[in-house]
Amino acid sequence: MNIFRRRLLKLLTAALASPAWVGAQPGGPSIRIALIEGLSGPFGNTGEAVYRNLLWAVERVNARGGVKLPGGHRMLGLERYDSKGQNEEGLAALRSAIDDGIQFVVQGNSSSVAAVLIDALNKHNEREPGRRVLFLNYSAVDPVLTNEKCSFWHFRFDAHADMRMAALMEVIRDDRSVKSVYLIGQDYSFGQSVLREARRQLGAQRPDMQIVGDELHPVGRVKDFLPYAAKIKSSGAQAVITGNWGNDLTLLVKAAREVGFEGKFYTFYGNALGAPAAIGDAGIGRVVAVADWLPNVPGAPSEAFYRSFRARFPKPEDDYVHMRMQLLVEALVQAMEKSGSATNMVAVAGQLEQAAVSLSGQGGRMRAADHQFQQPLVVGLMDRQGASGVKFDVEGSGYAFRVIRQISPAQAELPSTCRMARPV
Repeated sequence: MNIFRRRLLKLLTAALASPAWVGAQPGGPSIRIALIEGLSGPFGNTGEAVYRNLLWAVERVNARGGVKLPGGHRMLGLERYDSKGQNEEGLAALRSAIDDGIQFVVQGNSSSVAAVLIDALNKHNEREPGRRVLFLNYSAVDPVLTNEKCSFWHFRFDAHADMRMAALMEVIRDDRSVKSVYLIGQDYSFGQSVLREARRQLGAQRPDMQIVGDELHPVGRVKDFLPYAAKIKSSGAQAVITGNWGNDLTLLVKAAREVGFEGKFYTFYGNALGAPAAIGDAGIGRVVAVADWLPNVPGAPSEAFYRSFRARFPKPEDDYVHMRMQLLVEALVQAMEKSGSATNMVAVAGQLEQAAVSLSGQGGRMRAADHQFQQPLVVGLMDRQGASGVKFDVEGSGYAFRVIRQISPAQAELPSTCRMARPV
């Protein structure tokens, strides 16, 4: 009875959270996608931002008739499973999704959760070949996931941490005004990899730059970053490099502003929810962010894409759109249509690892060797809306990012140590 009630509650919640037609079934049951993400807790806001992005992508596919399969067109359905950002909760959510008969899982806001999902799916797919599941990753960027832990069942659509660091280093290398840097990050696999790669790339490209601080902090548990900010300021650092995201980034930059730190922030997610507003005027010309796409990427197709998202989600607090999540859904649809199946996961994966997709002037391709998506990257510098190159602000804050460097897929591509084990 408890299991029945939990499933009923989940179905009711999904029905209330989504437009009814998202799961419409003109050619058979909808093709269900399980979003396993922290939808509550300290990073619940970022989980909800993911949901909006994926929902928009699903709606767009359904509006054009759904997935074209031999038995007829089938709609996509997006279902929510709250991992609370925790490994065990993520595994429990995966088991629930599999029990519910879902064969496509999406997740990304934690590399540690992604790692345990990959391990669990490897075992499940070997144990139950008739119920195999694919994992599409939109944000978990620990490089190990497409290197030592690469899996035939896992596909990553975000640039991994080393690729993002290399893009940032394109700017850091040329910024000779910065001679000292403080490294700070979240104490888990991703945060550790960011700092490790920062040290390596600084040594290779900026051996003249002094690292005056290097520390990790608990993920999602620090409520007061003032002590960290005070150390950054007292170190004499002229810049900070961080992979922090969510509230851990917002609170860090707020604290840095409060203690009067005037150096630069080289970030992976400085454009993320709440961060520009938290930084305010102090971030103008100082905060740098790397992304797969930014709202102020030049060109009419990119502008139309952004305007379309804002028309769908007009509230300022909902203004956080990811191009890669749209490309993820487009690639999945392409793979199902080319394989002619939504249930044969070997066939779908075989097409997905060859996917090449584009949308609104942006695009990329999946690299079959390690299932790492190859796409352009951009680096932006924070500025005030209305400045040259800053047509759109973010979250109604009056601030946004001007694109200062565009990096081609060939420039962003890095080698992999993956040894892919493929099903016989």
